[in-house]
Parts: sequence; C-alpha cells; structure tokens
Amino acid sequence: MGRRHPERRGIPRDEDRLDVPATDIPTRDTATRDPPAGDTPAMSPDGRGASSDHFDGKRFFNPHGAGVRGLRDLLRWRFRGKREPWPPSLPSPFALDVPPSRVDGAAVRISFVGHATFLIQAGGLNLLTDPVWSERVSPFRFAGPSRYNPPGIDFADLPRIDAILLSHGHYDHMDLETLCRLWDRDQPHVITPLGHASVLRAGRSDYTVTEADWGDIIPLGGRARVTLVPAHHWTARWPWDRNKALWTGFVIEGLGGAIYFAGDTGFDNGRPFHHVMRRHGPPDLALLPIGAYEPRWFMGPQHMNPDDAVTAFRLLSARQALGYHWGTFRLTDEGPEQPAIDLAAALAAHGVAPNRFLPMRPGQVWHSGAVGSGDAVDADGGRAEIPLT
Repeated sequence: MGRRHPERRGIPRDEDRLDVPATDIPTRDTATRDPPAGDTPAMSPDGRGASSDHFDGKRFFNPHGAGVRGLRDLLRWRFRGKREPWPPSLPSPFALDVPPSRVDGAAVRISFVGHATFLIQAGGLNLLTDPVWSERVSPFRFAGPSRYNPPGIDFADLPRIDAILLSHGHYDHMDLETLCRLWDRDQPHVITPLGHASVLRAGRSDYTVTEADWGDIIPLGGRARVTLVPAHHWTARWPWDRNKALWTGFVIEGLGGAIYFAGDTGFDNGRPFHHVMRRHGPPDLALLPIGAYEPRWFMGPQHMNPDDAVTAFRLLSARQALGYHWGTFRLTDEGPEQPAIDLAAALAAHGVAPNRFLPMRPGQVWHSGAVGSGDAVDADGGRAEIPLT
C-alpha cells in the first residue's frame, strides 16, 4: 500500500503476511512508536512528511473513487434537504446487556452498545470499537447530534477493556470524554490510524497509543492481532484539520475466527471488500455500517446504504454480518427505522436469509461457539438460531 514510512519499521505489514509471535499487549513505552533519530515522520506537526499512495505529504486521501463533497454541497444539502421526522426517543427492544468479565476459548461474544460501538469478547480479550458513551457527539456540549437511546451496556457494567480500535476522528467515532473515562479506569491500548495520537494526547499525555497505516499488523496479545485495512471515507475534528489524519477498517484475527470491522466507509465500487478478501480471505463475521446514507448524491461516497452493505457482505463471502451506524444519532435525512427496512428489502433482493445480516440495536448480543455458527439474543431474551446458508 504505497511507500513504507521509515519510523514504522518495527510494525509488521499485511503485505508481508508475517506470523505475528505471541506477545502481551504493548506497554506505553513500546506503543508510542517515536521515530528513531534522523528518520522522517509519516506526518510532522506542520502536516508535512513522507508521501504514499494515500498521503500527499500533507493530507490523506482516498486513492480511488469519488471524492468527498465540499462546503458548497454541504450547504446545499443542509438548506435544501428533506429530513424525515424522528420521534423524541427510540428505545431499544433489548434490555441493557450485562456482559461477562471475559470469554475464553473459541467462543465469540459481540454486544452492541450503539452507533459504531461494539464490545468484542473472545480469547480472553475485551475489545471496543469506536467507543461512545456520551450524550452528544459534537465539539460542543450545547449543540450537535444527541442520543435517541441509551448505550446498550451501562458503563458501570462494562468489563475491563484491553484494547480500543478507533477508525477515525469524527466525533461520533472518537469521543474524547469516553476515552478518558476508559483510560482512567482500565488504561487500554488504543490503536488508531496515522495522525490521531496528537488529538488523543492533547488533553493528557499518558495514553498508550499505537498509530498505524493501512496494512500494518498490531499484536493484541497471545495469537490475536489486528490489521488496518483501507476504508473510503475522510476525517476532521475542525474545518482546518480536514484529512490531516487517516481513516481505516480493521481485521481481527487469532480469536477463533476473523472479524472485520469496516469503520465508516462508502462502497467505493467494492474496493475495500475486495482488498479484505484478497489479503485475509472471507471473514467469519463482518461488522458493516448500514445508516447515515441519505441523500445519496451527498452521502454516497462516504457512507454505504443497506443495498451497498449487502453487496459488500456477498463480496466478502462472510458467514455472518451485523449492521450498525443507524438509529442512535440523527446524522442524515433518512428516518430512524429506514435502514432496517431497506436492509430487509436488500436481503430479499439478493436472496440472503434475513438472519445472516442483522440490523443491531443497543443491548443486542450475538455470540457463537465458533464465529458464524452461533445465535443471537432476540427481543424477549430467547435464542434465535443463525444458520450459515
């Protein structure tokens, strides 16, 4: 995936297809990855550094496909868009989950907290994706998207977290308040694409952060490892830092089955999913976004709709998919239940059984003895079998 950045020589790359040796989660000293003296950083504080096929020396970019819309189009959408109404709240039909402290052996347990936050428990490890427990996803406490339902796990019931996978810097994915709470309690290892460590450490310097590029492999402990994979998106915290950091998906391996978390991504002619198939083979479980997609003329390059997500599921040849990025925060024009309705229609159109791709709701749990052959907890607390065909 382009030129290899000199300060990341110690991080194995997916293209090398190395067997990662057993190792414990890195300590703060080994994870900060400061460049050796004389090496050029991938991105210096003033935004300049070594270029690659997705970094021009100042900003990151998508190597292929449509670009992200600009300010003029944003204003056109905001002032001319037709937003479907949402009710005052959207309570989940599932009770709050109280997860176990650990899940050992080959079992995998996935609990949906909301939006893009999953608790992944497998192989004795507890992982969180894009953790958000805050009431609002915004740089401001008084404005911006707010929750329509509470997190599917009460923070007090959350088990000790070993590692956090951050896909990019948008406020609905990188919630600094939640990250500080998790660090104060658990000191988890934070894994993030290039350019985000400075944001994470702006308020506190003691985070254990590993920044990595697409194709880099990060050990999680034991045989478990995570590889950063391309996504078609963008990132910003403020108007002036647009795309000065990278965005990513993740493939988690060594936990009894491969789990793919797509992060935030557009379909991009299927390129992100062809890449995962080519490098890793079919994942056992694919976590795919299905919401925040209308209007298509504006959102298409950066967010999949449910039909895109089902097509991605088929390209991946995954055993099971779980849909997220819908129903928690009102970000775009579609109504709150439209992603689930459109997903059901897309599954029918593609001839895929509905229980192979679930639109997850807060508190809902999916688990298995071996990924893809397990069950989901239904709304009344019973078990719903998930066949693989």
